Amino acid sequence: MLDAADYTPRLKSLYQDTIRAAMKKEFGYKNEMMIPKLDKIVLNMGIGEAVNDTKKVKSAVADMTLIAGQQPVVTKAKNSIAGFKVREEMPLGCKVTMRGDRMFEFLDRLVTVAMPRIRDFRGVNGKSFDGRGNYAMGIKEHIVFPEIEYDKVDQIWGMDIIICTTSDNDAEAKSLLAKFNMPFMDLVGND
Repeated sequence: MLDAADYTPRLKSLYQDTIRAAMKKEFGYKNEMMIPKLDKIVLNMGIGEAVNDTKKVKSAVADMTLIAGQQPVVTKAKNSIAGFKVREEMPLGCKVTMRGDRMFEFLDRLVTVAMPRIRDFRGVNGKSFDGRGNYAMGIKEHIVFPEIEYDKVDQIWGMDIIICTTSDNDAEAKSLLAKFNMPFMDLVGND
């Protein structure tokens, strides 16, 4: 039987065994600490319908807990906006930050299981970097994750996924994510 202390996520061991060496060779880093790595992955769900029904936030929190494997934080409105019927401190969504082994497990499920289940998927945009090595993308349907049972879903939510790296620039971050098999449009080759 596999002990939890002996378990290492597949992508973490891939990073340690092959990706670090490939990145060092590609960019000519002189120091091991200069090699970029994944820092964190942040998931965010904004629930616009929460203005009319606060139970929708509880449903979104339950679904995000299944997807991330940890309890999300409920995000609340900072200001009252009368035009949108939003009151101060009203729950409007949820977010979760994953680090360490959970982050590698999520990225593995995202790339190998969830993305191939997206309808009409042709790869992710390779230009969605912020200039500092962080990548942001959106998913329109959270039901692409295998943890979500389609029959028990009351509503389909979209979610933002932000992958933060320790890289200083977009070229290094894109190379790092491509080595994790992130299907960028310009690397996949569309016909």
